[in-house]
Amino acid sequence: MTDRQTQEPADAGARRAVKPVVCYPVAGLPTVDHALHQRVRSGAQKVDEVIVPARDARTFEVPAGHLFRIVSIEGPQVGDLNLWNLHDLGERFFSGKTRALHATHVTTGHRLWSNLPYLRPLATITHDTLGWYGFDEYGGGVHDVIGTRCDPYTNRLLSGGEYHHCCHSNLTRALAARTGMAPDEAELHVHDVLNVFMCTGFTRDTQQYFMKASPVRPGDFIEFFAEIDLLGALSACPGGDCSAEHSSDTARCHPLLVEIWKPAAGALEGWSSPERNAYSRSHGLGV
Repeated sequence: MTDRQTQEPADAGARRAVKPVVCYPVAGLPTVDHALHQRVRSGAQKVDEVIVPARDARTFEVPAGHLFRIVSIEGPQVGDLNLWNLHDLGERFFSGKTRALHATHVTTGHRLWSNLPYLRPLATITHDTLGWYGFDEYGGGVHDVIGTRCDPYTNRLLSGGEYHHCCHSNLTRALAARTGMAPDEAELHVHDVLNVFMCTGFTRDTQQYFMKASPVRPGDFIEFFAEIDLLGALSACPGGDCSAEHSSDTARCHPLLVEIWKPAAGALEGWSSPERNAYSRSHGLGV
């Protein structure tokens, strides 16, 4: 007996033809100050750098108003990025809201938003040498906020194997080393990532998340303006350019470089970090 719920109704075409509505019109968002970012970029000096070894992760700090760049230096390599408020790990990057406000893949002019109840920009993308890529014939784009991060739990679920250099594991160990927390405590702060340089999308037929070889090459970089004092962690994914697999010791992997750039004197005149969202928890939540 056929399940009635699987039968196409007579008005199926009309239902599918309903036009979509953007969930979050962004005209009301604060305007991105491109002139400020250009001033900061034009006179900035590099003050620090961190090499992230292949199949490993490292942390870094970025003062508010500084720039940081993630740079490809030796070969095609993708990275998984976590961001926290340097002074409060409870405030962290919110990939889901970033995706809802902007797009499945982010580039110059998009912001990385923090979780509730803070909901403010943590960083703004100021330059992206892969901005030319757009979306390819498969629906793939670069720098996604749709994937999570490779992790040993899903790896075991799907393959039954044990792998200890998944990005989740790498980020956990890096945060534990930076803060002095035990790994099981640090793990609770590791969150869904910005997949830097990763080329991803959804298959047309089954709508499954896919990856393909990243177009990144040595010298490519993505640059961010730190809206608040940030603690970052970056994992150089064990999938290399993610052309075939991740969570693997066989993929060809490369290190990544994180650079911190300090703005010239006066470049930040008139600017201040955004305040946390003004909504009060007493409004409608009974708290």
